[in-house]
Amino acid sequence: MSNDMRIGGLASGMDTDQIIKDLMKAERIPLDKLEQKKQYLEWQRDDYRDMNKAMFDFSNLIFDGVMKHTTYSQKTIETSDPNAASIRNINSTSDFNGTLKIDQLASSATMFSANSVFTSGFDPAASLSDAGVTGTQSITIKAIKPDGTIETNGYTLSFDPTTESLNSVMSKINASSNVTMFYDSFTRKVSVTAKNSGDVSGGDEIQLSGSFLTTNLGLDTTNTIAADPDGNPGTNDGRGSLGMNAKFSYNGLSTERTTNTFQLNGFEVSLKEADPTKTITFSSIPDTEKILDKIVKFVDEYNKLIEKVNGELNEKKYRDFQPLTSTQKEGMAEKEIELWEEKSHSGTLRNDSVLSSGVNKMRVDLYSTVSGGTSSTNQLAQIGIKTSSNYLDNGKLVIDESKLKEAISKDPNGIYELFAKSGTTSNEQGLGRRLRETLKDTMGSIEKKAGKYSSVNNTFSIGRLLTNMNSQIDRFQDRMVQVENRYWRQFTAMEKAIQQSNQQSMFLMNQFGGGM
Repeated sequence: MSNDMRIGGLASGMDTDQIIKDLMKAERIPLDKLEQKKQYLEWQRDDYRDMNKAMFDFSNLIFDGVMKHTTYSQKTIETSDPNAASIRNINSTSDFNGTLKIDQLASSATMFSANSVFTSGFDPAASLSDAGVTGTQSITIKAIKPDGTIETNGYTLSFDPTTESLNSVMSKINASSNVTMFYDSFTRKVSVTAKNSGDVSGGDEIQLSGSFLTTNLGLDTTNTIAADPDGNPGTNDGRGSLGMNAKFSYNGLSTERTTNTFQLNGFEVSLKEADPTKTITFSSIPDTEKILDKIVKFVDEYNKLIEKVNGELNEKKYRDFQPLTSTQKEGMAEKEIELWEEKSHSGTLRNDSVLSSGVNKMRVDLYSTVSGGTSSTNQLAQIGIKTSSNYLDNGKLVIDESKLKEAISKDPNGIYELFAKSGTTSNEQGLGRRLRETLKDTMGSIEKKAGKYSSVNNTFSIGRLLTNMNSQIDRFQDRMVQVENRYWRQFTAMEKAIQQSNQQSMFLMNQFGGGM
């Protein structure tokens, strides 16, 4: 029934509108309970998801921290002469100690023009045709590669000297080939240097072809010829040099490398100064503080997660404090609403079986030994990490830093295995792997209950309950409209009857009064 057909107490003098509102409050009680239950389920869903995010973040921290090989390969390395050689760790968890003797540094092959190739006042930015270069030019450059061998095909360039300058040609060569070319305006000569150092055994380090290089720029066809053009070593007539390998002794073993910077056993060695009479000593030790920081971070975040889970499991549930309806909020102050909802929201995950099972499994994961490793370190207690003796801590970990530092200094690789070792069974897996597997299973179970933020309701159990509840609420609201309309129809009918009765009474009174 529409509002304009409602008659509100004109004949009876009753406050019909208020009476119906009061009647509807009683009718709304089941609906209010449904909406309160819906609100509670939404809180529970969100609290589950918040817990999943905490577990997801902790799982990532495990992977990026105590399970990373690089966490334990952080080392401090000292050398007796940093000016002669420097060493830094790349990815080794083992120590690196010994001696170096540097006989020769690696160098790159070079070559340069035999004579001045351009006239005075030559502009390297002008077209090459202005300097007398004619016809389409084609050049090929082959040079030593990083592995110490020369290129098979090399770099080929064809160009029109009317549209190219020396600068533009050199720019293309420098960008795409394995040599660097330079024009010296003072001597008016061009130099070519291999980008990679080292000696091609029994061969050239640079090979050039094309009349532009060999005729116009006055370069030899190879750096071997340039280094000794007359074939008579020692006559000081060279216009280039051979590439040379670095020659050194490592712990007494004489060896070579094509570069001055290379890796040995996961360490990067940079040779800086050749002196065969000098013995350089070096030693490495684990960077205890940096490794310690990662493990302490792991323990701190584990303890935070355990505290959060146990807080939810043990949080008190106040059954007398149901979620407030919008009508109830109207008569309350903001602070009163906040305090009330703090209690009505409490205990959504109290004694939850999934969380309880997950946290118990995490404790077992951490306290069990790791079998099959290469190190004798197979338990947390061996590196100074134990469970708190205070029962109120609910299984939090505590660290004996001095013992942990000692374990890090002694065997960082053993600690890496303790956390990251792979295996076909749980007992063979490192603690970090076990924890991540338990977290994954727990998060999967929670997701079945509460879904993800992107999930639709029909994919998880609470969502299906909410969908069903929304349908009930919609049906109840439709029924409430019908009930309210029925009340109005009844009161309207009563008002009409009273009004009709009053009219009849007035008529009778008028009739009797008229006959007297």
